[in-house]
Amino acid sequence: MSEPRPCVLLLSPHCSYRLAPYLKAAEKLAIDTIVASQGEYSLVSAAASGIHINFDHPDACGQLLKAIHDRQIKAVIGTDDRTVELAAQVSKALKLTHNEPQSIRFTRRKDLARQCLQKSSLNVPEFQICALDKLLAGENCTPGYPVVIKPLALSGSRGVIRANNPTELIAAAQRLHAILDEVTNEDEKQLVLVEAFIPGYEYAYEGLLNNGKLQTLTLFDKPDLMEGPYFEETYYITPSRLASEQQAAIQQAVETACRAYGLQQGPIHAEVKLHNNKVWFIEMASRTVGGQCARLFNYATGLTLEETVLAQAVGLELDQQSIEYAAGVLMIPILQQGLLRRVEGLLEASKVPYIEDIEISIHEGYEIIPLPEGDSYLGFMFAKAPTPVEAEQALRTAYKKITVVTSPLLHKVS
Repeated sequence: MSEPRPCVLLLSPHCSYRLAPYLKAAEKLAIDTIVASQGEYSLVSAAASGIHINFDHPDACGQLLKAIHDRQIKAVIGTDDRTVELAAQVSKALKLTHNEPQSIRFTRRKDLARQCLQKSSLNVPEFQICALDKLLAGENCTPGYPVVIKPLALSGSRGVIRANNPTELIAAAQRLHAILDEVTNEDEKQLVLVEAFIPGYEYAYEGLLNNGKLQTLTLFDKPDLMEGPYFEETYYITPSRLASEQQAAIQQAVETACRAYGLQQGPIHAEVKLHNNKVWFIEMASRTVGGQCARLFNYATGLTLEETVLAQAVGLELDQQSIEYAAGVLMIPILQQGLLRRVEGLLEASKVPYIEDIEISIHEGYEIIPLPEGDSYLGFMFAKAPTPVEAEQALRTAYKKITVVTSPLLHKVS
């Protein structure tokens, strides 16, 4: 008699681009899934037919436990920042291998993370936690200019703005005030993080924790300097061109942060900067990398990142292939607000050597909004090449061939 297939509970916003890769990976690994989301009317059938729950309900954990009481759940995975803390609560209640919910909370709340890491040996920017209304009133609440003002819990660089003087800080606070109007948590609505701007190139670290032991999956170079005033992600290139000593220093910094937070299990995505030969810790999430960048991991190893995470969660052993490729992605930025009419030059861009795929994520006729108010990319461009330099150059060449055509929004006159 064959062993029953393991079952994983996936907690995911119904609109998450991470959900489909997890479902595809589960099918390949012969893992059953139950999807819990708010997507009763989702176009993703697994979300539409799964458990429908309000993730913000005070007893969301209890409701989920009741919904799965007759199922043998092997692991619980939160696909996005919004669901990782609830996944930890459910895992703990089911007595599965888990991170403590408070540890996960550090990865969601930038203020709590800064306070936690301040007690460690890590280099972190000087910071203050400021009331938004006091910033709007012009009260001094900075560690010294230039600074970066950040919301406590939004992701994807949304609401993150550099200010070089008091006038710019007030203007940034005004924009952030409008962005946070939709937030329901009072702390996250009224408080913001103001921290010193750290110059230098940024790097993205992808890892996997297993009982507190950190395994490096990949390190991404970000070859565009992120100096503001907004901090849109653009190019990710792997493998990193950093010296082995610098890569080791980055892993050590991430390990230190994991210990400080108390994290023990699952995927880790961290952002760091190198400045004055030191690693400066920016932030860390207890989920996989966003923006479909996980596809680069597949180019480099022959496995998807979601397969790796699911396999670890249910105790499967996977053979990671050694593939001699470099890979890169361009998260195509939105540079102008308006209605998307068309994207020209895609065929020419796709013919550039080493370009693997170009995806436009937003349909024609939909409104596009740039950072800091926006929360999405126009699409993604992927390259696979013999070297990181060639992968990066292919993306830059292809990007120059596309033109984004928009039309202005027509606002209704009251």
